[in-house]
Amino acid sequence: MISKSLFLSAAMALTCGLGFSQDKKQQDIKSIKSMCGCYEVKFNFTETFSYPKDSLTYKPSETKHEAALEWVQLLEDTPNKIVMQHLLIVSDDMIIKHWRQDWLYENTDLYSFDKGNSWKYKKLDKKAVKGQWTQKVYQVDDSPRYEGSSTWVHVDGQDYWANVADAPLPRREQTKRNDYNVLKRRNIHEITATGWNHEQDNDKLVRDDAGKDVLLAQEKGFDVYTKVPDIKCQAAQKWWAANNVLWKNVRDKWQTLFDRHQDLNLEAKVERKALYSLLFDLKPDTAKAETDKIIDKFVK
Repeated sequence: MISKSLFLSAAMALTCGLGFSQDKKQQDIKSIKSMCGCYEVKFNFTETFSYPKDSLTYKPSETKHEAALEWVQLLEDTPNKIVMQHLLIVSDDMIIKHWRQDWLYENTDLYSFDKGNSWKYKKLDKKAVKGQWTQKVYQVDDSPRYEGSSTWVHVDGQDYWANVADAPLPRREQTKRNDYNVLKRRNIHEITATGWNHEQDNDKLVRDDAGKDVLLAQEKGFDVYTKVPDIKCQAAQKWWAANNVLWKNVRDKWQTLFDRHQDLNLEAKVERKALYSLLFDLKPDTAKAETDKIIDKFVK
């Protein structure tokens, strides 16, 4: 027979464990949401090592140093899902819808990039993702890019999330490189005293139809987000207020496709036009039926 004292001790241990779990989750949420706001961004990429068959003709990517002003808009904020939209500010009159990141707690549905314009659906084990957050990264047209599940770490003054995920070629390489077809991204999102950093150690892979990978080159990425007053990003805030309904419709359409829980294969272009160019040309009051119709054309 279990003694009363032993029962109470077990109950207290369970309560303390649950309390720690909830405190840890709140730390995670605070870190994720701290990436919202107005930032001066420095984008830095350089190819570090290469392993081509013909080293004499191989041309590595040029080192890239660019700067931008970016607004990160909080779109959804629920206990198990946080959605943030990045907007690039070229000028007060020119705002570019950039990438989007969704964070899902203990998520079990994952779309893993294969190659070309294909993503494989994977069902993750509940035990494997306990306490983890999935970061889902989307293209400028809200089509999928890459996803991965990992644990946020808050220890010894460090505050970060790290993961490895396969992805398509980055936009900075799509029109310049055709000698590899998968970017294996080692991503680290680290919260700092002045904002946050997005650090990358990436492999440029050649993947064949059998799924075999050959390493062509490696690169280092280090994007530094420095927090500045929100008023500096006022133009992006106004632009989003005028355009958010249009893009809500786009997100909702994509979600219906993701909810099928099956592999996703997309057309790169339809009638010689990319999806993002068609969506970017739409007026803010475009009906959902129209955006649905456009997206459907790209789904194989």
